[in-house]
Amino acid sequence: LVGVIDVATDRVETPEEVVATIARALEFVPRAHLCPCTNCGMAPMDGAVAEAKMGALVAGTALARQRFA
Repeated sequence: LVGVIDVATDRVETPEEVVATIARALEFVPRAHLCPCTNCGMAPMDGAVAEAKMGALVAGTALARQRFA
């Protein structure tokens, strides 16, 4: 697991930032073993912010799959 979403802030990551973090992790972890996720739980976060962050996680992971497949 690699935390590509920072739950300590309400700033929503861009898909490109997610891809950049995934790319850095791929220097150390084989692609088949990498699982992008948040860096902790999102329960105390505002629902709209949490939803936007999850959207960035999904979009960035999809973009990374295209680039690194």
